[in-house]
Amino acid sequence: MPNWLKLIISLILPQVAGGTGAYFTITSIESWYQTINKPSFNPPGWLFGPVWTTLYLLMGIACYLIWKSDHPQKKPLLILYFTQLGLNALWSPAFFGMESPIMGLVVIIPLLALIAVCVKKFRIISHWASWLMIPYLAWVSFATVLNFSIWWLN
Repeated sequence: MPNWLKLIISLILPQVAGGTGAYFTITSIESWYQTINKPSFNPPGWLFGPVWTTLYLLMGIACYLIWKSDHPQKKPLLILYFTQLGLNALWSPAFFGMESPIMGLVVIIPLLALIAVCVKKFRIISHWASWLMIPYLAWVSFATVLNFSIWWLN
């Protein structure tokens, strides 16, 4: 497969995962989510779209850097990446779709762990790929604390 096609696929797939999550978020954000208690550090709703779009772009570039390499660890690292991307796509249906902060925690805690492993293991192939995943790790760390706080308050 040519690298340009790998790049396009790498950029599109995280956006598709985000779009899947957005479907569940949009349906609950104006109803259930408005009725629950949230911590004082809950960001304004308008912030999530631009942040996630940027993070998905960075993740896609990181994926491309791994995918285009000839490193023997490429396949297991891509499996790791797509596993965490799958968990990412499951979080919104768990939290918003099921209206369940506890189910959100069940998904986000292993997601956070897999992102951390990606950051560490991507360095084997590409330091840039590893660095590009750090903002995602930071945001999901914050989201985990937010998810836990919402569960605790409700």
